Amino acid sequence: MKTKLTLVAISALLLSACGDNDNNSTVVTDTPTSPVVDYEFSVSITNLTQAQPMSPIAVMLHQSGHYFEVGTAASNELEKLAEGGDNSALLAQSMTMSSSTTETPVGPGSTSTISIKSETLANLKLSLLTMMVNTNDGFSGLNAIDVSTMPIGEKKMYRTSAYDAGTELNTEAQGSIPGPADGGEGFNVERNDNQNMVTMHSGVVGNDDGLTSSTLTSIHKFDNPLLAITIERIK
Repeated sequence: MKTKLTLVAISALLLSACGDNDNNSTVVTDTPTSPVVDYEFSVSITNLTQAQPMSPIAVMLHQSGHYFEVGTAASNELEKLAEGGDNSALLAQSMTMSSSTTETPVGPGSTSTISIKSETLANLKLSLLTMMVNTNDGFSGLNAIDVSTMPIGEKKMYRTSAYDAGTELNTEAQGSIPGPADGGEGFNVERNDNQNMVTMHSGVVGNDDGLTSSTLTSIHKFDNPLLAITIERIK
């Protein structure tokens, strides 16, 4: 009888222990997450000029807004690019969703390729900006190109024109141009151009044209287009 009671007691204890384990156990389940999808574009830029190096080229993806508009005053961010070739402020603008830049300037006849990604295609636009460094405040680029409906493998090709930021007089005098033709001053916070608005660039006047104060020569002249650009969606 004692043996039976002992066995019953042991069985009861084991069942009790099993019951406690069931009540205290925690079931961990994995919560499925959606993978982040990257949409990727490749941007190829060729400098078509004979003696106008382009500052490091900035490419931005955004859903609204413009980085420049002809007939309106240049932003401070654009002024820094157009006078000194510094694109860091443009890349940091709040409307910029993602951005990329070449590491170095792109010389005449040279080609550079940039890859840039986005997590969405909705209302997606691409802008591109660079300074003609042998000018006072000249720049070129693309303004809010719609890439939201491009399928993978599609290419869009563009030719760009020259613009004047309207923030610095085009004196072309020694010490006023940051490029290799002069090695002078870049960005200056003072705006001394009478127009103070973005316009199409009228070209440069060199020493060969009789402007003896100009540090430029006839080789620094340029005709539109300045850049050949191919945008391809690769992912």
